[in-house]
Amino acid sequence: MALENNMALTGQPPKSLNTKQKIGVVIGMVGLLILLLATFNVELFSNGLVLTIALSALMIGIIVFSKGAYDHKLEGIKNDGVWFKSISSRGVLGWVAGVALTGFYIILYFYADLLGLGQGVDGANTGLIRLFDPLSYLLSGNPASQWFVYGVLYTIAILGFGIKFLMKYKHNKYEQLRTVSVMFFQTAFAFLIPELMARLNSDTFSLPYNDLKNMWPLNYYAFDQWRVDQFINAETIGIFFLVLSVAMVFLVSPWLTYKYGKRWYCSWVCGCGGLAETAGDSFRHLSSKKLSAWKIERWLIHTVLVFSVIMTTAVIHSYLGTDTSKYWLTKSNFLISVGTFLTGIFALTMIYKRQELGKHARYGAIGFLIVIASLFVMHYTGTTERIFFFKAGAMRSAYGLYIGSIFSGVVGTGFYPILGNRVWCRFGCPMAAILGFQQRMFSKFRITTNGGQCISCGNCSTYCEMGIDVRAYAQKGENIVRSSCVGCGVCSAVCPRGVLKLENDSLKGRINPNDILLGNDVDLMTLVNQK
Repeated sequence: MALENNMALTGQPPKSLNTKQKIGVVIGMVGLLILLLATFNVELFSNGLVLTIALSALMIGIIVFSKGAYDHKLEGIKNDGVWFKSISSRGVLGWVAGVALTGFYIILYFYADLLGLGQGVDGANTGLIRLFDPLSYLLSGNPASQWFVYGVLYTIAILGFGIKFLMKYKHNKYEQLRTVSVMFFQTAFAFLIPELMARLNSDTFSLPYNDLKNMWPLNYYAFDQWRVDQFINAETIGIFFLVLSVAMVFLVSPWLTYKYGKRWYCSWVCGCGGLAETAGDSFRHLSSKKLSAWKIERWLIHTVLVFSVIMTTAVIHSYLGTDTSKYWLTKSNFLISVGTFLTGIFALTMIYKRQELGKHARYGAIGFLIVIASLFVMHYTGTTERIFFFKAGAMRSAYGLYIGSIFSGVVGTGFYPILGNRVWCRFGCPMAAILGFQQRMFSKFRITTNGGQCISCGNCSTYCEMGIDVRAYAQKGENIVRSSCVGCGVCSAVCPRGVLKLENDSLKGRINPNDILLGNDVDLMTLVNQK
């Protein structure tokens, strides 16, 4: 019997893949090989059958690999050994995966012709995109595009790695429910329903592609003129979706965030978060916990939010009229409404939440003043064609290119194996910034801690994908109320002592930097009775 020399509770990590995992890898590679051959225009046989085999191989490969990894493991913490694997410790395989993902996104966004988009006779698809034509015709009645290919692969990734996540956290009901939720919303609301709705379109009726769970500002083109015009032209159903878009931003989202925190969207509904939590789970520990990273995160994500607010306001302003006898919502009325709304939010926050903001209040004031100043400039320089002396279409295209494509797609997903799975959510998502503000200021959500039980193992901080030093809060018994927290609950799932608990309670006493629970320093029963 071999002598175990290390003191680790989990023992040494496996030195190689077991037989079942190797079989899973081989099956998955068959699926990838088929897709690669199709990219180079290698014809096998029926596209529909080949696509079915390829996608099935990818799904089956992930599932078989996952069963090999977790079938015979006891329930409990499953993140042991991640720093010993090349793919998840910024090793050679990690960098190869990062380069491959980044390269795929660059080709998808900017060089779709290399994938065969419209490269055949009379504009027909060839290559990889042609392989997806049968499925696209089945769902929407249209030939495939690079975005359809992306949507299919995106959904397969969330479903396959979602099953892997379910096996990994089989001991935790919260993680199971959350994962099933993101799998459902991606498959139904983001993929199947919009594709099936495309069948409603005809020569006289056109409804734009509409991801039912995607809202402004994450959906940065939500109120572009072409999109609004299509909604209006689609009459009843189009008006419904347009009103729903507005209601989601100003009514539904704030209420749900007040009740449950930003986790209702970021960890239960959002497609970006869904991919991060499933396909990106193996890289969650790579998120930087440095103070410098936190400072960059706050400045960058709120800068994107301010830019998003200004750009959306400017685009709507550019296509509104000025004649009050013809339009009830004119350019001036719109800017006044936006300024009044933002001033009201800023005033209420300063009056009721200034102490909680502390020194960060002045940063919020700077952002507010930038937006208000931009509204004034917009009023005096904006026309139907130009915003801030620039072409309106060019500015929106630039925003879509740099924020929507490069940051969200190429960097946000391609850098999973290098910077962690929530790069976009931490540093660039304006939706996360808005929900984070609401969560920090006006939500009932918090993660409570029991400092007397904490053994400072560090699992919670290590596996926090948002870069929060959870252990620092747990050691003091301080509630965790952070705008960046997405409520994924993994910190609680990997805690060996049950120190952390996700709760929705009253706003009173939610932030408790002075009431710390260290052993017997305070009367715990007194605090419990005060609840």
